[in-house]
Amino acid sequence: MKKFRPMDAKRSFFIFFTLLSFIYASLPLATCAAVAAHQPLYISREPVRAPHTMVASTQQLASQVGADVLKRGGNAIDAAVAVAFALAVVHPVAGNLGGGGFMLIRFKDGRSTVIDYREMAPAAASRDMYLDAQGKIIRGEGSSTVGYRAAGVPGTVAGLEMALQKYGSHKLSWAQLIEPARRLASNGFTVSKVFADSLQREKKLAQYEDSRRIFLNDGNFLTEGATFRQPELAATLARLQRRGPREFYEGETARLIAADMKSHNGLITLQDLRGYIPKERAPLRGTYRGFPIITMPPPSSGGAVLIEMLNMLEGYDLHSMGWSSSDSLHILIEVMRRAFADRAEYMGDTDFVKVPIAELIDKSYAARIRSTIDLKHASKSKDIRPGLPTAEESSDTTHFTIVDRDGNAVSNTYTLNDEYGSGVVAKGTGMLLNDEMDDFTSKVGVPNLYGLIQGARNGIEPRKRPLSAMTPTFVLRKDGSLWFTVGSPGGPRIITAVLQVISNVIDYDMNIQEAVDAPRIHQQWMPDEVRFEPYGLSADTVNALNARGHKLELRPEYKGYTKRGYMGDVQAIMIEEGTGMRLGASDSRRSEGVPVGY
Repeated sequence: MKKFRPMDAKRSFFIFFTLLSFIYASLPLATCAAVAAHQPLYISREPVRAPHTMVASTQQLASQVGADVLKRGGNAIDAAVAVAFALAVVHPVAGNLGGGGFMLIRFKDGRSTVIDYREMAPAAASRDMYLDAQGKIIRGEGSSTVGYRAAGVPGTVAGLEMALQKYGSHKLSWAQLIEPARRLASNGFTVSKVFADSLQREKKLAQYEDSRRIFLNDGNFLTEGATFRQPELAATLARLQRRGPREFYEGETARLIAADMKSHNGLITLQDLRGYIPKERAPLRGTYRGFPIITMPPPSSGGAVLIEMLNMLEGYDLHSMGWSSSDSLHILIEVMRRAFADRAEYMGDTDFVKVPIAELIDKSYAARIRSTIDLKHASKSKDIRPGLPTAEESSDTTHFTIVDRDGNAVSNTYTLNDEYGSGVVAKGTGMLLNDEMDDFTSKVGVPNLYGLIQGARNGIEPRKRPLSAMTPTFVLRKDGSLWFTVGSPGGPRIITAVLQVISNVIDYDMNIQEAVDAPRIHQQWMPDEVRFEPYGLSADTVNALNARGHKLELRPEYKGYTKRGYMGDVQAIMIEEGTGMRLGASDSRRSEGVPVGY
């Protein structure tokens, strides 16, 4: 853990506050106030512009795959299927066949829907399966984060099938949409520095035979510029092409997964795989300063927590306070603290437990919670309790977003949970398995991988979906047309990243790339600390927040690819008013994300 220290002048990612002070000194006071209210204090490139379509993902090769599908006449859903398969090859840290996620779709006629393909607990799962004989959390192999017993039943292939069958253009077949991914796996792709570095720091891959052989090259690590080929994964993709999506759940791939599970005391069986079912759900809806918000329902907590926070923020004039001022950041911190306290208590899989969603996203509830915020002093998290006393009962993820020529849009977040999931490649498949069971509550009051405290509603039960923070979101203009779409990886930091992008656009008039690149903070109730990014806050701002009682922490050792403490990897697309141009924004925190459009 590293406390805040003065900025390193060698860095150029953000403009230094000392430079801003120089600018202030040369401007009239009235102009200085305008700069504080309107100008971002960091360097940001312009968004990528294209007149017809746009794909934004964390890996340019995958974005190009999606753009090619759109050029061939496919729609946004077709492109989403192709991008998801491609990311399973070129971004194995989070792209996956062996995980799950959520796809938010908005159609050109204004309808919207959600495809929930979140992983499910195996039938043999039980509430206390990650506790030892003394009732303590098991660590390492056999835990909820490492090895065969950490994996939930994968949903990605079934979810992509449902989306394609119901909403694809049917101009391109399932096999055609998988082919770019199969080719990338077979022929290989060039290893980037980001990928090479991630492989060298991920120790758990070395524990499992196929993981060690494929990703660590038996200790002869892949280096930047090398070609990485994955023949077993290419064979798995070829089977899916020939025999269809059910091959994953009933065919040779399913048998390989089940056999490897049985050999290593895992829980997933052939019956679990055959029984997996994706679900279509209605999205959650809210508004922020009159702009409609469409976002994710449970079993993701992301949408409800996002709307609750936006509802609280609506009561403050953030624009007048100025972006990244100590006043606006204080409000943001206190809002996050209260919403995450509610998340810990109330959220779970609504197919198993009652979750008071309507109450949590009600604006009158937000007004009541807002009234507990002291504008001058920080709250103590131990004193914050869930706000509905009468109510009944990340980090590794990746996001992509697509807008097609007709205006159909997809915002998709899917995951293996931790970086490289459980660390296990199912023998003979080339495919990494998730460690999604850690998103359940292993023990009430004990934090998970991301430090989150979670409640009894999220306890482990057979065939239940674990709680998620994934928050793919659409923001509409007041006339109901699509304005922008946004999402991110990052565990609980997903929700706060999406919140801050939305606020940056609406409250501070940023363009979409500026809003994505802007420095972020994060507070999640417990632990009682505010995390912030390197070079993101001035010393004066840190001191002002400390004086109010906030505990600020700079954590450059963040798990996963949020390197040096940077939070999230937002992918966003905005529709420019008047021109209809698609403006693509990939997070500057990652070097591999470049939007592609035409």
